Amino acid sequence: MTSRTRNLALAGFSLIVILVLCVGFWAESFVTTAVTPPGPRVVEIKTGSSFTRIANQLAEADIISDATRFTWLARWRDATAQIHAGEYFFEASARPDEVLARLVAGDIRKFQVTIPEGFNLSEIATRLAKTEVGSVDDFLALCHDIEFIKALDVEADSLEGYLFPETYTYTSSTTPRQLLRSMVAQLDEHLSPSILASAEALGMNRHELLTLASIIQKEAGNVMEMPLISAVFNNRLKRNIALQADPTVIYGIEAFDGNLTRKHLETPTPYNTYRKRGLPPGPIASPGQFALHAAANPADTSDLYFVARGDGTHEFTATLKEHNRAVRRYQLKR
Repeated sequence: MTSRTRNLALAGFSLIVILVLCVGFWAESFVTTAVTPPGPRVVEIKTGSSFTRIANQLAEADIISDATRFTWLARWRDATAQIHAGEYFFEASARPDEVLARLVAGDIRKFQVTIPEGFNLSEIATRLAKTEVGSVDDFLALCHDIEFIKALDVEADSLEGYLFPETYTYTSSTTPRQLLRSMVAQLDEHLSPSILASAEALGMNRHELLTLASIIQKEAGNVMEMPLISAVFNNRLKRNIALQADPTVIYGIEAFDGNLTRKHLETPTPYNTYRKRGLPPGPIASPGQFALHAAANPADTSDLYFVARGDGTHEFTATLKEHNRAVRRYQLKR
């Protein structure tokens, strides 16, 4: 090999080394340089999107500085087929490899909705509609869809009382069916074998247990009184005495205006427990864990009556004479 040939080879090798070093520096600077979005950014990655499309979305939103190098990074990490669809929220400064890690982990944007204890189907549907997962009509239609109800292993005409009050997490891709299914599943988790066994010992099946628990939930001013209220209702059921529960009457009134009248108490409806003995046809709201436990485990008392004291608590009595005295003291006087 001549001196000229050696010089040319050396020059070519040096050029390749320089190019490799430049490419390496170019790639390294991209990977190690964090990008700070100019403001909060939400990027929605749809199912079936190509990684090139995903990289371009991130670049357009100023989450990364270069779509091409981000694609190369993903291919080098063998991650192009591991991206999860959904909404991603970006706000803080992050390196490209950190962004990629979030996409692979499926760190999608999550939201929460809380259903309070004692909400009925209409109130729950209104609350769920605020999630924008579905409309009020969407949720109510499913709650009365017999096929959907049967698929959830619920033996009832609606999901009233079967949607457990809890805080639920959802995403932009969550459907009304998925959300309702998770609420029924939560109820199943809280209806422990011991609660169901205690209810059976009292002569109640699951539907009747939920019905009684929903009434207790609406009547109780605090959880400490729930077993006492349960005792009153259980004692009345055993003696075939009408429950006379105002919340059930109200539930049976169409477009109730907030004023319970004597006419309402005298109007026969399936939920008027002044006119009808025994439990109403079904729950009137979603009971919480304490109400479920109280319905199956009433206090050991002989009380048959209770009246509100006006401070959120009740006076419990065993005889009509004592009850009338309590009514005069706490209701008529007030």
